[in-house]
Amino acid sequence: MPALALPLPGLPSSASAHRMGLIYAVLGAIGFSFKAILIKLAYPYGVDAITMLALRMGFAFPFFVALGWRDAQRHRMTRQPLLFPDFMQLAALGFSGYYLASYLDFLGLQYISAGLERLILFAYPTLVVVFSALFLKKPITRRALISIMLCYSGIGLAVVHDFKTAGEPGVVLYGGGLVFLGAISYALYLMGNGQAVARLGAVRVTAWASGAACVFCLLHFGLTRPWSSLAQPAPVLMLGAAMAFFSTVLPVWMISEAMRHLGAARVSLIGTLGPIVTLFLGWVILGEQLGITQMVGGALVLAGVVWVSRKG
Repeated sequence: MPALALPLPGLPSSASAHRMGLIYAVLGAIGFSFKAILIKLAYPYGVDAITMLALRMGFAFPFFVALGWRDAQRHRMTRQPLLFPDFMQLAALGFSGYYLASYLDFLGLQYISAGLERLILFAYPTLVVVFSALFLKKPITRRALISIMLCYSGIGLAVVHDFKTAGEPGVVLYGGGLVFLGAISYALYLMGNGQAVARLGAVRVTAWASGAACVFCLLHFGLTRPWSSLAQPAPVLMLGAAMAFFSTVLPVWMISEAMRHLGAARVSLIGTLGPIVTLFLGWVILGEQLGITQMVGGALVLAGVVWVSRKG
């Protein structure tokens, strides 16, 4: 998700700021990692992907509206109003990065383990490299090629692990394919996000793009399900609310504060904790098997992401 830049009243000392930045970055990575766990906990109640996504985005929508309103009030005298092309760009970003990517991810989690989902989704930095070469004519460096090979070797090992534990290779491939399409959608979103943030500001882009995604999710739900089906059992509603707050809104704020204190490069590297956290939580909470093949695969994916994220 794009980073925000929410100011805090009074900056602490540099040492304290660094320490708080580390705490925010780690907690933000853990929060995002919990999303797959919460979804997997909800599915046994019979809820489907679009209903779960509608609950998540419905609960999160007021937070994004409040964020957009607060930002608009702070800059109402110094910022140009949004024009129609701006609205269209923000809607497209919300569709690709928050609606479509999330929907495909939720669908895929019905068929594969939370650990495999996180490893596949975490390959999006290498997809950005590939798409930049295809669409922006940016050459793929030797470093990027090594990173791509590491990432997809790791994903391959993790898929083999799920083959052995799931017993239905076709199901694993289908679910993994859906998550990979979600990673593609998110990578395309990232390519357009940088230009929009530079022109409009990070908070503005996050609030409007996220708000648009919430509308897309609720429209999808309303066109395909009766609204009465949002009346889910209390555990599902609690999981949806937890996903909205602890795995959507709060991590976005924490990552933004971490970036303000540490910079984007360090926060990105700390974010590589995500797949490891998800693998561990899947083992502890969901009872997913954690084998040596999956651990080696996770290490390769992490190595690939760290390698492609390094400067030089």
